[in-house]
Amino acid sequence: MELPNMNIFIEESLDRAHYDQDRKNSEDDARIERTGTVLTATAHIITGVIGSGVLSLAWAIAQLGWIAGPATLLAFALITWFCSTLLADCYRSPDPINGKRNHTYMAAVKANLGGVKVHLCGLAQYLMLIGVTIAYTITSAISMVAVRRSNCFHKNGPHAKCNDSPNSYMIIFACIQLVLSQIPNFHNIWGLSIIAAIMSFAYSFIGLGLSIARIAENGVGRTSLTGVTIGVDVSASDKVWRVFQSLGNIASAFTYSMVLIEIQDTLKSSPPENKVMKKSSLIGVIITTIFYMLCGVCGYAAFGNNAPGNMLTGFGFYNPYWLVDIGNICIAIHLIGAYQVFSQPIFGFVESWSRWKWPGNSILTSEHSISIPFFGAYRLSFFRLACRTSYIALTTFIAMIFPFFNDFVGLVGGISFWPLTVYFPVEMYVKQAKIPRFSSSWFWLHVMSFVCLLASLLAAVGSLQGLSHDFGNYHPFKNT
Repeated sequence: MELPNMNIFIEESLDRAHYDQDRKNSEDDARIERTGTVLTATAHIITGVIGSGVLSLAWAIAQLGWIAGPATLLAFALITWFCSTLLADCYRSPDPINGKRNHTYMAAVKANLGGVKVHLCGLAQYLMLIGVTIAYTITSAISMVAVRRSNCFHKNGPHAKCNDSPNSYMIIFACIQLVLSQIPNFHNIWGLSIIAAIMSFAYSFIGLGLSIARIAENGVGRTSLTGVTIGVDVSASDKVWRVFQSLGNIASAFTYSMVLIEIQDTLKSSPPENKVMKKSSLIGVIITTIFYMLCGVCGYAAFGNNAPGNMLTGFGFYNPYWLVDIGNICIAIHLIGAYQVFSQPIFGFVESWSRWKWPGNSILTSEHSISIPFFGAYRLSFFRLACRTSYIALTTFIAMIFPFFNDFVGLVGGISFWPLTVYFPVEMYVKQAKIPRFSSSWFWLHVMSFVCLLASLLAAVGSLQGLSHDFGNYHPFKNT
């Protein structure tokens, strides 16, 4: 398939078949009127960024220690924020305020870089989105298993056999997603994002509060400036692998660039979208960094070098069991919404490509109006139903085969952080701003990019080693 032809569908509206044709349109690209604001964009960002990975940060800091741990958190936060400002300016091209809109990340890369980089961007972006939805399926199930085990331990004692399989909970999660996935497009999920963002604050506060309570009761755990101790906690090789993996966990905790352009495409055109997006990114990154720092540092102080991979599901806390249960339920609710934030761009891409590939096929474009009590009329598309159901079934099946939270999160973060968060935003900004080659700005931007590439490679290697170790002791579809 030739590149110019392939990009026709990239330029199509992801919501072309889903808006009211009689509505007066005030946009400059013949799309439905955008209503997004700083609030909705920030909610989308927080929903995408503050994931359950926040609960693994205590473990990550335990591997790095008091010096490198917080420093790495701050470094990734600054890099994510800075690169998000570069990417926000690429929503319109060639001028960041008056140029033509780029509705997707791939469209922005096409407009600014073109060539084979469009395909590489698409590969990285959609692999990342798929990986995140799989990780969220895993984590939601782990959280619900933790609720069941917590109540079992409370009823039968801490030494009771309370093993349970996460597979049934993955199926329940998938059934919920089957319903929510019929929301037509990204523009219609802002309410879901706000609810999910509230849930992320809730379980983050619970994890933070429980850590502080543990410190008040037992004092600070066994910690060190350099993290877990070789010869005491781990072997030298395990220390290296864990450090690499922790880089991936922290990187994935800040990643949202793969949906930034799609979020920006929901914003009203006045004030300029890039200014609103930069403000939303700043607010979102500041809020998440504060939460991450508090949860990671307090979690490490509470558990020391024995910090679990997930503070709530790894049974770092047993009591009060009802509060731990609430935290895990909040995680599951948050991930229900977050799954849609990361899957909607995939749905839009596949459906737009299908309409471009087979323009005369009525199955792809026909919709049937049905009345839903309390919601009004809904336009049902059988193609959308079949396509999205198939995707959810596939990600759920993969999640059942690879239910390894920490290593999977680290692998996804390691693979995707550099290309999507750093490389493409830097290259597009250099091209759009016409920064001279080998100038000081050009040099330092590429130094940052190279350092992030090394961090991503190390994180991916560490997570692959962890997955290899996990597979050696795992039997698919067995009880945990």
